[in-house]
Amino acid sequence: MAAERIGILTGGGDCPGLNAVIRAVVKSATRLGWETLGIHGGFEGLLDPITFRKLDHREMGGLLTAGGTVLGTSNRGRFAAKTGHGEQRSIPTDILDEAKRNCELLGLRALICVGGDGSLTIAQQLFEHGIPVVGVPKTIDNDLEATVMTFGFDSAVACATDALDRLHTTAASHNRVMVLEVMGRYAGWIAAHAGIAGGGDIILIPEIEFNYDAICHKIAEREAMGRQFTLVVVAEGAKPKGGVFVTQGANESNREARLGGIGAIVAAELGRRTGKETRVVVLGHLQRGGGPTTFDRLLCTRFGARAVKMVQEGKFGYMVALRPPDTTAVPLTEAIGHLRTVPIDGDIVQTARMLGISFGDE
Repeated sequence: MAAERIGILTGGGDCPGLNAVIRAVVKSATRLGWETLGIHGGFEGLLDPITFRKLDHREMGGLLTAGGTVLGTSNRGRFAAKTGHGEQRSIPTDILDEAKRNCELLGLRALICVGGDGSLTIAQQLFEHGIPVVGVPKTIDNDLEATVMTFGFDSAVACATDALDRLHTTAASHNRVMVLEVMGRYAGWIAAHAGIAGGGDIILIPEIEFNYDAICHKIAEREAMGRQFTLVVVAEGAKPKGGVFVTQGANESNREARLGGIGAIVAAELGRRTGKETRVVVLGHLQRGGGPTTFDRLLCTRFGARAVKMVQEGKFGYMVALRPPDTTAVPLTEAIGHLRTVPIDGDIVQTARMLGISFGDE
């Protein structure tokens, strides 16, 4: 009698911890006597010709700490369910038909989809089309509803905080304004957490529109206190009051808009207004690379093991979620379509303001 078989794919942008999830899924499935097929190249791998391979649990050594994903991933293509600035679109029926047919040909009991809002929106459409799906939440932006935290976020914050630690010494040495641009399309979790943990003086996030007068006032205030340098952390999705998102390149019909460049604009304007020497650093994909933090390793392992348990229980159309102290299953519909943003009156922002950190709004 053939063993039960499940599939797993990783969608959207890469981040630390993807391999740790794959490892946990394969090891947990093996203990149940199941086979695991890894689908290569994200959701595109479900189409003809199907690109997959059997994942042997003996090959999982070293994946717990390895960055990236051994299965590859994609955040564009025929399965794009979010385009532009998060506009949702329906995947063509013929594409869904082909994916379902191939899942049936492979004999999959279920398909585990690892990804963020866009990838899980695809997963929901696959589920509605008759494919048994379980979701695992992944995004460094930490902007998914229904889970307290997504994996990849803690690793990204650690990277940004380390950058701020390094920028602090060079900024102080030269009396400069240093602007650090971090990821965060529509939610400023990375900027807020790293900005506080890394001793930032000004944090600019998408949730709070900023104005340059307020930023310059904060710089002048620091100088009056004898602090001749300033650290500014800006999320890529931050906007001045009445402004628009800063994007890179032309919008493509099969992917979301690429944000980035606001750091250089902020640095140039602050240099012009204050006359101070100003520098900008864009972390970009450094935040996505490298191995996961200890926290993310554990979270990924818990998520992967729970996903297999959900398959065993027939909990399809659900996503693994962290609800401390436990993981649980929540409907995919509760996790997608409405991003979790930084509450402007919440504890994180209040903590920063109590420390004298400016959000560029007052």
